[in-house]
Amino acid sequence: MTTELIERALAEDVGDGDVTTLATVEAGARARATITQKAPGVISGLDVAEAVFREVDPAVEIERLGPEGVWREGGPVLQVTGSARGLLTAERTALNFLGRLSGVATATAYVVRSLPAGSAKILDTRKTTPGMRLLEKRAVVHGGGVNHRVGLFDFILIKENHSASAGGVGEAVRRARAARPELPLAVEVRDAAEIDEALDAGAPRLLLDNMSPDQVRAAVAQVGGRAELEVSGGVDSRTVLVYATISGVDYVSIGALTHSAPVLDLSLILETVQ
Repeated sequence: MTTELIERALAEDVGDGDVTTLATVEAGARARATITQKAPGVISGLDVAEAVFREVDPAVEIERLGPEGVWREGGPVLQVTGSARGLLTAERTALNFLGRLSGVATATAYVVRSLPAGSAKILDTRKTTPGMRLLEKRAVVHGGGVNHRVGLFDFILIKENHSASAGGVGEAVRRARAARPELPLAVEVRDAAEIDEALDAGAPRLLLDNMSPDQVRAAVAQVGGRAELEVSGGVDSRTVLVYATISGVDYVSIGALTHSAPVLDLSLILETVQ
């Protein structure tokens, strides 16, 4: 999948040729490119960036200068030596991948680092860039978060529309557990009555969607440890501390980790070599 993604990204950028580089850089020229992290954060996506350079020039030599998954204030990240033409042609695509994925890792790290020990685990969602889900979810892990389901196939998540179609929360849970008992399951509940329905049907995790902190505390008391609890809906870096520190909440999911993460500031400087 990653190879196809890189090929599409390069085709989008390069088309039938990098006209500027071909016109200005001699075919035999060699160079060294150094990518530097210019803002505090967490690097993710080095293997993708490296693969971009290798796709353009299979003979490049690559050295990692900084780690993934570690908070850094900045500094050199990656050094690539090879054809000057190849480095210049691959530059923007490699930086786009690396900046985007490092931005997701950094956004996650900001949230995780803001929470005290013992807080709820921070989950990602399916609100990812099409075609980049696995890469972005790995970036969440690099930032200290936890992956939720990959897609619609590996985890049963019953939302209100599913419940309405099935005839209620309890019936939806019973049908799902009967159909795929081997899969993990969570169900969205909106009030005390639906919490009771879900628990009576054996739901192992309840999704408390768009509830106020007081409503979440009431749900924790009602559940009494009989199911895991996930808070979701509208949680961001300003409100996560409140929800993640409520005793009895196991998870807080935040779509903004992937759908609104700013790109981490990176630069690439090229120097000629013999």
